Amino acid sequence: MSLLDGIHGPRDLDALSPAQLTDLAAEIREFLVENVARTGGHLGPNLGVVELTIALHRVFASPDDPIIFDTGHQSYVHKLLTGRQDFSALRARGGLAGYPQRSESPHDVVESSHASSSLSWADGISRAFAATGRADRHVVAVVGDGALTGGMTWEALNNITDDNERNLVIVVNDNGRSYAPTIGGMARHLNRVRTTETYRDLSKKSSNVAGRFGSVGRAIYRGVRGGTHGFLSRFTNNSSLYSNLDVKYLGPVDGHDLPALLETLALAKSYGAPVIVHVITEKGRGYQPARDDEFDQFHAVGRIDPATGGALGGASAPGWTDVFAEELVKVGERREDVIAMTAAMLRPTGLAPFAERFPERVYDVGIAEQHAVASAAGLAYGGLHPVVALYSTFVNRAFDQVLMDVALHRAGVTFVLDRSGVTGPDGPSHHGMWDLALLHIVPRIRIAAPRDEARLREELQEAVDVRDAPTVIRFPKGAVGEDIPAIERLSDGVDVLERGETEDVLIVGIGPFARLALDVAQRLRAQGIGATVIDPRWVVPVASSLVELAARHRLVITLEDGIRVGGVGTRVRQVLREAGIDTAVDELGLPDEFLDHASREQILEDAGLTPAKIAQDVVAQVLGTRVPVARKEPGKGLPAVTGEFRLHAPKS
Repeated sequence: MSLLDGIHGPRDLDALSPAQLTDLAAEIREFLVENVARTGGHLGPNLGVVELTIALHRVFASPDDPIIFDTGHQSYVHKLLTGRQDFSALRARGGLAGYPQRSESPHDVVESSHASSSLSWADGISRAFAATGRADRHVVAVVGDGALTGGMTWEALNNITDDNERNLVIVVNDNGRSYAPTIGGMARHLNRVRTTETYRDLSKKSSNVAGRFGSVGRAIYRGVRGGTHGFLSRFTNNSSLYSNLDVKYLGPVDGHDLPALLETLALAKSYGAPVIVHVITEKGRGYQPARDDEFDQFHAVGRIDPATGGALGGASAPGWTDVFAEELVKVGERREDVIAMTAAMLRPTGLAPFAERFPERVYDVGIAEQHAVASAAGLAYGGLHPVVALYSTFVNRAFDQVLMDVALHRAGVTFVLDRSGVTGPDGPSHHGMWDLALLHIVPRIRIAAPRDEARLREELQEAVDVRDAPTVIRFPKGAVGEDIPAIERLSDGVDVLERGETEDVLIVGIGPFARLALDVAQRLRAQGIGATVIDPRWVVPVASSLVELAARHRLVITLEDGIRVGGVGTRVRQVLREAGIDTAVDELGLPDEFLDHASREQILEDAGLTPAKIAQDVVAQVLGTRVPVARKEPGKGLPAVTGEFRLHAPKS
């Protein structure tokens, strides 16, 4: 039986010798490569924290001592050590989540996978322990150096140091990278600590000298080395980063040296006040294909050959991100004032080709979405047109800046939201399902949802030509699919994709759901129900031609890849009422719930967003009870009963 097979909880580590702990680390790396290669997932970050996670669970008593992982994608080793070793369905329905999840284990505390929040959580939990008579318990926050670029981290540090009577340990897992290499002044400072010859030489020499004096000498060395103004810090000047915040600093420590980690974490645990442990690790440690990957050290992989690291499954179809990346370069060639911005996601959001073509016109601000958006407002004021590329789920963090810094000041800023809608295996905090409901309430904002490659290209070009308001382009994760031609483009830009023989149902397909709308229309046609299918292209503001079409139909169906509560369908309903159009509106979208990890297809089926289910519901309504329509022309007097009929408004 392997050592890993004998680990059913953290306390099983206590019986292992130092040599066995080292062997366990090797087994865990083999397990991760073998299993993540089959399912895909975050491989590089977990390979880098094997020894650190072993040491944390050996020294601290989780879950009584909560361990909080910032972002949480590096929690696979934590799952293994807390009794969760079935990785066969990792990130799939019924299997382990790719991030900490409370329903899996009491050892998982924080589920949100948005960076830079762990120190705030740790601050709150440690204050609660102190206030409720549990001050003997420890709280550990594991934060990457990439998360130190986020403002919340420093807001939390400022408050953590306001009360030093708490058992709070902050582990800075410093591998020089977030998704890609960490940027900014903080990154440069930490890089100097990692690479300085003075630190390496002094660390080795002082350790050797102290060791000659036995346990007393080693104890003195530990105290000097860990002191805020200790011997080594005079040369590395690293503790000065934290000394003004009055936080004890220990390190740097080799994050793959288990004895050193165990010793340092034990010292931090005994300190009795907030302390920072600076740990140097290597992303992708122990797996050469990951170490050879200059892009992101296999931060996240699909299915791969574990022997070579090569991707499995053949060539993939062009993705939405690829199309955007290519078109943005064309935009940059046409417009010298267009610049690109992102928050530590240069390659994932498709900005790498633009950066290669126009390196002086790209700004990566680190994990700092709020700063990115407010800075974009300033860039617009200065005469530039920023294109801010983010994952949809992360624009949630910068809503105030979109509203008060960009929109209020009529700044011409274009937001490109990748991974909008249902993203699938990454779970609740990564679905991009809130952007439409959040952003459509911003005054003067214009939101486009392209249905295919051609529309993405043309709508991006249109967006950057808007100079007095924010514009948004949103698209999903995955392959873009074939273009869907329109049979007619109306005067205000709305595309008509299909017209039925009768004007029974108007189906508004938003973005990629245009394809779903066409499928529903085909099924309705087979039942003798005429359906008009339109793609608004620009879903906000609601087009006047959509209002006119709605007035001629007996039912409007809106289909959106976002929450239906407060979504675009709600806005369409409101606009129709304001225009005096009494046509029933059925808003179809995602439920206002946190959706668990599963495939996109499974999640959409659960939400009833399949062609068969939607068509079945519409047919049931059409064949149900009908009542006389009370309709008036927009803005003209009281409604008059006509000879037409419409459906009852569907129950919500």
